[in-house]
Amino acid sequence: MENYLNVLEESLQKKIRVLNKIQDYNLKQQEIFQSDAVNMDEFDQYVEEKGELIDELNRLDDGFEILYANLSRQLQEDRTRYAAQIRTLQELVKQVTDLGVTVQTQEARNKKLIEDYFRKSREQIRQGRRSSQVAYDYYKNMSNSRFVPPQFMDDKK
Repeated sequence: MENYLNVLEESLQKKIRVLNKIQDYNLKQQEIFQSDAVNMDEFDQYVEEKGELIDELNRLDDGFEILYANLSRQLQEDRTRYAAQIRTLQELVKQVTDLGVTVQTQEARNKKLIEDYFRKSREQIRQGRRSSQVAYDYYKNMSNSRFVPPQFMDDKK
C-alpha cells in the first residue's frame, strides 16, 4: 500500500514539474506577442513543445486517477495509518490545482493577445487592400480619360 502511495506522490510531483514547464512556455508566448516583432516560427515551436507537455500531463492524470480509484476504498478504511501520506498527497493536489488555475489564466491572457494580434493584422491587410484599390481606380480613371484641348484658346496664328 505504501508503494502505491509513493507512486501517487511521485505522479503529483511530476505533474507539478510539467505544469511549471507549461507556465514557462506560456510566459515565452506572452513575450512574443507583447514584442514589436512577432516571430510566428518561434511561437509555433513553443506550441508544439507545450502540446507534448500537455500530452504528458494527460497521461499522468489518467494514471493517477486509475491508481487512486483502486486505492481509495483501502485508504478510507485505514485512514489513520496513512494520515501523514494522505496529508502530503492533499497538499500536492492543492499545488497541482493552483498551478492548473494559473496555467488556465495564462492561457486566457495569451488567447486574448493572439486574437488582438490577428485582428490588427487583418485590419492592416484590409487597409492595404483599400489603398491598393484606390490607387488602381485612380490609375484606371486617368488612363481612360481622353485629352480634351482647351475650349477657349484661340488656335489661329
